[in-house]
Amino acid sequence: MATLGDKEYFKGIGEIKYEGKESKNPLAYKFYNPEQVVAGKTMREHFKFAVAYWHTFCGQGADPFGPGTQNFPWDQSNDPIKAAKEKADAAFEFITKLGFDYFCFHDFDLVQEAPTFSESEKRLSTIVDYLKEKKSASGVKLLWGTANCFSNPRYMNGASTNPDFNVLARAGGQIKLALDATIALSGENYVFWGGREGYMSLLNTDMKRELDHMGRFLGLARDYARAQGFKGNFFIEPKPMEPMKHQYDFDAATVVGFLHQYGLQDDFKINLEFNHATLANHTMQHEMEMAASHGLLGSLDANRGDYQNGWDTDQFPNNIGEITEAMLVFLKAGGLKGGGVNFDAKLRRNSTDMDDIFHAHIGGVDTFARALVVADKIISSSQYDSLRKKRYSSFDSGKGKDFENGKLNFTDLYKIAQENGELELQSGKQ
Repeated sequence: MATLGDKEYFKGIGEIKYEGKESKNPLAYKFYNPEQVVAGKTMREHFKFAVAYWHTFCGQGADPFGPGTQNFPWDQSNDPIKAAKEKADAAFEFITKLGFDYFCFHDFDLVQEAPTFSESEKRLSTIVDYLKEKKSASGVKLLWGTANCFSNPRYMNGASTNPDFNVLARAGGQIKLALDATIALSGENYVFWGGREGYMSLLNTDMKRELDHMGRFLGLARDYARAQGFKGNFFIEPKPMEPMKHQYDFDAATVVGFLHQYGLQDDFKINLEFNHATLANHTMQHEMEMAASHGLLGSLDANRGDYQNGWDTDQFPNNIGEITEAMLVFLKAGGLKGGGVNFDAKLRRNSTDMDDIFHAHIGGVDTFARALVVADKIISSSQYDSLRKKRYSSFDSGKGKDFENGKLNFTDLYKIAQENGELELQSGKQ
């Protein structure tokens, strides 16, 4: 049921329902049926769809060549607390009309950062109390919280990797408040995106020292949150570059190595974003497979890049083939480890109507739902699995199985090679 504040922001738009693929209603789901069971779970359980507070309610359509075009009604007040409450009212109206169960936020998405640290803390505490009321009234939950330690100029050289200890300490203070807010709002997870944890030039960078600092910093954050009773997962979100030339959380493989290097693998998992995967010259399927193979597939940020551009465009997902390949990994891995599917996507600059926000999310949701059904069919009704298994069948018995079980040494391999002679080619059925 839709949750409204003092006024209705999305007038004329009711709750978005599933009407099936024959429906001509643009404000209805054609493929996302929350209660439909696919591979043993309902779609609602599989996806745990979330709205991103920052793009959906804070973005205004600005780009490097001009100011914002989206003059939304919740952005009108000059009083930061009043503005934050109106934004929250709009957010919970939208989330409940969309039929989502979750939202995600950065700390200063919720309320404008103040000129001083102490005043920022007061503002954040005030709006968290208000959000508790909104959550209670609506039943909407917090998938994860995070802190924006990359936009403020103080973080131009990084946060936990900053060469100035005082900046690192300020980041620690800010993240403490964001963790406190997440815990107060019963957040299920907490995300670290190291937007400026990296370097512009190695000529003035002590990489080893910065990585050690980041590892120690994340360990301290974990210890603090656990001491406050936080039981959820911590996620790291990879991205190869932009805004920094090189970011330390380059891709899933880099994060896997980092977590093991600093002993964080038991508490941290990976939050993967489609657009970030393509920026690293990977597919999302690759990134998800890498994370899943280490038991670290935590959560997904749903979007896509522009295939003609080399930067992060955060467009809404609409590529059925791309999402289907991701859903193959998703299903084979048994789903996500604590996270969900968060729409980290924004309206285009030239989309300025209130219903545009609904059309964008509905299209993205239906893309995921349709892809999930297709992926399940591929797994359950095609040769997909049997073809993959057949490729590795030589390891299922005999000497191949002995190799996997650690029963062969290198001399054994040499002798087997001698005995086998020249080999016939085996097709990969590409």
